[in-house]
Parts: sequence; C-alpha cells; structure tokens
Amino acid sequence: MRSIIVTIAAFFLFFETACSQPQNVYDVYAIEYSSSVAKVSAADITFGGNPDDSVSFTYYFWFLKGDNGKKILVDVGFILNNTNPLSGQTYIRPDSALQRLNVDPGEITDIIITHPHGDHINGLPLFKTGTIWMQRNDYVYFVSDAWQKDADNRGLSKGDVINIVQANLDGRVQFVDGDSIEIIPGIRVFIGSKHTWESQHLLVDTKDEKVMLASDDSWFYFNLEKELSISLVFDPEAYIYQLKRMKRLVSNKDLIIPGHDPLVMKRFPKVAEGVVKIR
Repeated sequence: MRSIIVTIAAFFLFFETACSQPQNVYDVYAIEYSSSVAKVSAADITFGGNPDDSVSFTYYFWFLKGDNGKKILVDVGFILNNTNPLSGQTYIRPDSALQRLNVDPGEITDIIITHPHGDHINGLPLFKTGTIWMQRNDYVYFVSDAWQKDADNRGLSKGDVINIVQANLDGRVQFVDGDSIEIIPGIRVFIGSKHTWESQHLLVDTKDEKVMLASDDSWFYFNLEKELSISLVFDPEAYIYQLKRMKRLVSNKDLIIPGHDPLVMKRFPKVAEGVVKIR
C-alpha cells in the first residue's frame, strides 16, 4: 500500500513539474508606429505589379512575449528627427508605441534585426538592453561592402552603421550564420530572400499555430498571393522562391505576416491603440 502511495505521489510531482516548465511559446503582437496616406503604384514597387493597383505603406515592428520570460523585439523602427523627415505620415516613437502594451524598453531581453534598412534598425538607440540577433553576412555587407564604389546601399544609413558597430563593441550582438536556425527556443530564422544582402524572416511557435513574421521578405499580402518580387532586392528570383517556401513552412497561410501592409491592422484583433495580436 505504501509503495502505491509513493508511486502516485511521484506521478503527481512529475506532472506538476512538467506542467510548470516553459513550452517556449510566444504571444505575437504587431505594433504600428507609422503609416502613410500616400498611394504608390504596385508597378513601381513590384516586378510584374499591376499599374492600375496602388498601395500605401504602414510601418511595423513586432513584440514577442514568451512563457519562458523572454520579451523580444523583432526590429526597432526608426527615430523621427531632422534626418528622417516625414510628410503625410503618422508617427509615434517606437519606445512609446511599445509602452501601449505596458512594456518598458528596459525589459527587452532580445532584439532580432531582420535587415538593416533604416525603418527597421534606426530605433536601436531607444532600446539599450537585450542581445541583438543579426545575420553575420548582412552585418558584414552593411558595415563594409555597402559603402564601396558602385555598391548597392539603398535604404541604408551610415548613422545606423555606427550604432550597430557600437552595439557589437559593447558585446550585445550575436551573429546568426545561415538558414533554418533556431536562435532562441521556439524561434527559427530563415534567409534567402535577398531583400538586403542577407535579410531574414522568422517562424515563431505560439500556443496554437506557428506564425511567420515575413518582415520585408514580403512587403504586402499581394506579394505572397501573386508571388511577385518587390523592386528593392538583390535577386528577384530568390525573393519569389522564399515567398513560396514561407507558404510551405506554415499550416495556416493567414499567419504569414508581411512587413508593410495596412491590412495587418484589420485582420487581427486590436489589443491597444496601434497594436494587434496575431492569432
């Protein structure tokens, strides 16, 4: 009898311990910090786009809250100042936008930079804590080759180079080397779209289904649906291939989240001003 009681007690202890362990799943939030009222022709920003179609840009970064204690930013937006003037756009500083979720910038444990265009990396000085994850090849091109004669440095800023190099000197940067790598439990990154030299997108485990944060590896939903490459890219065919692969990597294609589509704010439930939860 005593052995049965001990066995039952051990089982419940094991069950309670197992249940208390983190599953490394995340709540995923899209945070809008800027949007434009101006329309641009789909043909001007997409190879093969319909000239009769037009789109407007919304600017996002993303917040991931893990059951493992992680509080992660995916990109950091940009800081509006004299060198980043806006015309016809709404704007809230990214650290203030994050606080709409009652999260302080000092709580951030990790920052994943999908690519170093200004609207994704310029806000780095606002977030002084956390490990910064970036593809090594993207970093190397950004801080060196991009500034050589005749190099492609569209969307890049020398000021942002200084910020990321300083972060590296401070010991905050963790380089990622390659494709399909789990950088943090429950978060796997993928490369190959060539939006920048080695832009990355990420697959995030949630309690229900996996969410693919495409960032600029798909600007809009129509890029995904029509499998059309954007114009700001090193290799359009590589970009299209990755659009197709994203669809194979998720069970629910509605959970592939593009980087600049205003429809993101309409397709998911609002949880705060300018913030929706991806689910």
